[in-house]
Amino acid sequence: MTKGILGKKVGMTQVFGENGELIPVTVVEAAGNVVLQKKTEEVDGYNAVQIGFDDKREFFDGARSKKYANKAETGHAKASGKAPKRFVREFKNLATDEFEVGQEVTVDTFEAGDFVDVTATSKGKGFQGNIKRHNQSRGPMGHGSRFHRAPGSIGMMSDPARVFKGKAMPGRMGGETVTLQNLEIVKVDAERNVLLVKGNVPGPRKGYLKIAAAFKKGVK
Repeated sequence: MTKGILGKKVGMTQVFGENGELIPVTVVEAAGNVVLQKKTEEVDGYNAVQIGFDDKREFFDGARSKKYANKAETGHAKASGKAPKRFVREFKNLATDEFEVGQEVTVDTFEAGDFVDVTATSKGKGFQGNIKRHNQSRGPMGHGSRFHRAPGSIGMMSDPARVFKGKAMPGRMGGETVTLQNLEIVKVDAERNVLLVKGNVPGPRKGYLKIAAAFKKGVK
């Protein structure tokens, strides 16, 4: 069975391997994963398992904040018999016949040595210039330079007299969906529902993660 789970990034720490090697790891909390829906090719046109993570307070009359589940979210979760979830994602590579709506998915579906792909939203950096956003070089910093951190020429004046699409320009940086592939699971703590993933993963602390068996490498 191909594996998949949702989690929350707790932070980073380090552990020692059997040979004494120091291994930096990211701690991922993955408690409370529930199957909310099974999609089939006959009904939906494709096969997928929809999993929800992190309980959300139910909607009540007068609630306007996003921290409360709306009526649609509450009704969608009712079939599973569980509370509405804040983070919901689909796994198209899971065998739908091996899951039931309302079933809990735990970290012990993985084991140490498995390789996974981790998808998350990267840290937002706000509006940044070319040097930080695109790793370009600055000009001389002397007093007569008149060119320090500016982007420089962005196109020709006569022909084609326009800026080409895709030109590297200043703008908002970060806050994008990023996937890191082939990350190794160092340890699985089933008692605490925690995964230790080797290296770093995208996103800030308390950010949500989608963890699936590595597409290119597969499981151990």
